[in-house]
Amino acid sequence: MTHTVDLHWLSSQINEASVKGIALAASTLIREGQIAVGMQMPAVRELAEVLGVSPATVSAAWAQLKKQKVLAGKGRSGVWVSGNTVMPRPIRFEKIGNYGDNIQADLAMASPDPALLPNLQLALQAAIQSPQLNSYHREAISPQLLRAVQPRWPYPAEAFLATDGGFDAMNLVVQTLVSPGDRVIIEDPTATRLLDMLDNVGAEILPLACDSEGPLPEVLSTLLVKSPVMVIYQPRTHSATGHTISPQRRHELTQVLASSATLIVEDDGIGDLSVAPAWSLGAAFPERTIHVRSFSKAYGPDLRLAVLSATAEMVKRIQAWRNFGVSWTSRILQDAVAWLLEDAATQQQIAYAKESYRVRRERLLQALAARGMLLEARDGLSIYIPVLSEQFAMITLAARGIAVLPGERCRLGPVQFIRVSIASLHEQQLEMIASALVIASGREISLSANL
Repeated sequence: MTHTVDLHWLSSQINEASVKGIALAASTLIREGQIAVGMQMPAVRELAEVLGVSPATVSAAWAQLKKQKVLAGKGRSGVWVSGNTVMPRPIRFEKIGNYGDNIQADLAMASPDPALLPNLQLALQAAIQSPQLNSYHREAISPQLLRAVQPRWPYPAEAFLATDGGFDAMNLVVQTLVSPGDRVIIEDPTATRLLDMLDNVGAEILPLACDSEGPLPEVLSTLLVKSPVMVIYQPRTHSATGHTISPQRRHELTQVLASSATLIVEDDGIGDLSVAPAWSLGAAFPERTIHVRSFSKAYGPDLRLAVLSATAEMVKRIQAWRNFGVSWTSRILQDAVAWLLEDAATQQQIAYAKESYRVRRERLLQALAARGMLLEARDGLSIYIPVLSEQFAMITLAARGIAVLPGERCRLGPVQFIRVSIASLHEQQLEMIASALVIASGREISLSANL
């Protein structure tokens, strides 16, 4: 027999009748064992009435705990306790890479080829000469890095902040500026970890449909009516699809956003490996644009470095939240990147890497075209392939020792696709991989990669 948690006892344990307060109180009681696994939670409407809040508030609190696999159920069957380990986790991201032991070609992660990364020895030697080394002064960005990034920044930003990589920057933005229940517009598809971040803070995600030129202006206009707190998009070389926003689309997005006050967050994850020049809506809306550029893929993942720009007030807010933890990014890493940005030989290496990735993309696209699969040439460390069934594609490829990323990890809509990394594609495997991808797509005729 299932026992139901006493309504009035539970309400007495909730000190703050907000989404965050209800979720925190319930998770604490479950973790401490005062509410056992298997117990039924009170009806949403009844608890809301006792607490004096709307049913939507209680539902949002339960939704947070469902994402953490603590609660389960909905509708007439009610909600019950399904676990007692309350720990926020990036569910989508953690699913990447677990493909078993028989994988011969791991094309799931679009990570840079180590052979195409710059040598860091001279950069690190230069960085340890920093005059600010080992200071506890919590400066937002080192003078050396600021001097290196400002001339190449796409708009004259008011303030800058160095962070521990692009996703750290995006997480800082989300944690600081998004509250539970806030609406956030984000491209669909998008980066897997961005969706995990928004889920973790309890945001209501509004998917923004895209085509090969970027986000659709008419869809964005419709979503802005819902008063979102921010819109997140990738300005160049999209991580899932490889598209880059066209100049015409930039103009159209600027016109749509001019009629709103929504915060604009730009995630330039591929950074200097993009074939497209850097640009930003900050040129039109500097007072409400946050621009993030990662240097990890181009210069080295272990540098863990990105730079964020915004108004001085927004940077101050983000820095204040960051002071709960690390407070600042290593000056050794900051100044190493600064040295790399200003070193001519390193910049030649970056140009060589971009060309190498282009050649690898082209070779795979040509091999697919020879088998009747015609895909649009885009950019990035992977290619986007529409499929009839992601499940069929994943099983088919796994049986042939190939791992790719299923679209479900980074999409909210129904469009089925897989993302195939070309970053470390071996020439000797090319023909085998191309043949398998055609079979996995489930299509017998030529196709084009329209989103």
